Amino acid sequence: MRPERETLRIAAVQADLVWHDPKANMKSLSEMIADIDRADLIILPEMFTSGFTMDPAGIAEPDGGPVWDWLAEMSSSADAAICGSVAAVENGDFFNRFLWAQDGKTRAVYDKRHLFRMAGEHEVYSPGKGSVHIELGGFKILPRICYDLRFPVWNRDREAHLQIYVANWPAPRVDAWDKLAAARSIENLCYTAVVNRVGTDGKGIAYPGHSAVYDFKGVPAVSAFHDRPCIITTDISRKELDGFREKFPAHLDADDFTIKY
Repeated sequence: MRPERETLRIAAVQADLVWHDPKANMKSLSEMIADIDRADLIILPEMFTSGFTMDPAGIAEPDGGPVWDWLAEMSSSADAAICGSVAAVENGDFFNRFLWAQDGKTRAVYDKRHLFRMAGEHEVYSPGKGSVHIELGGFKILPRICYDLRFPVWNRDREAHLQIYVANWPAPRVDAWDKLAAARSIENLCYTAVVNRVGTDGKGIAYPGHSAVYDFKGVPAVSAFHDRPCIITTDISRKELDGFREKFPAHLDADDFTIKY
């Protein structure tokens, strides 16, 4: 386990993805990751091995499959935690599954709760039934996937220092993406990292990028407000976050909610 630290360096990988080609995507992402000078946490987009597919048969990843091995290898070679989502299969059911690799080991941590019905995702994939925090260097991290961003009750969290949203969020709704990402930081008094893909998928849908890390005031600490592949890096600070929460403890007045699974 890594010791607790005051800062966490995040590298967000804004990548173009090859449609339905895990090997090609792992190759290109390996090259991008190799260019990262130093990071504690590397974040990849949603369904980073395939693009946002509604045809996961033959592509969906079983637990312990090749992508798990690749993520474990990347975490070791980069000396960083690394995460993103893939199309996954378990007991014959498909999931949009958030994977986390650290210290050469990969684990599944979250299945996408809100499935994008406008693309028929709810007809192909099963929804996740729980939420979890990941701990890295004393930072509590809340993993989320794309469409989850639209649902503030699901994302209300008083403990997380960082929320992560990995996505294939299309260009026509990029304004909503930017605004909702800032809102999640403001209402939860936390950092929010949003990592979106670029390029055009196999259905002709274009993706705008606009990956960013927002601070606890909803201000971008670093951003890629364009549609080109790139890596953006920034440090987030526990000291600054804790100081702001102490000075402006709005979280103490937040309403309680009960989530039905």
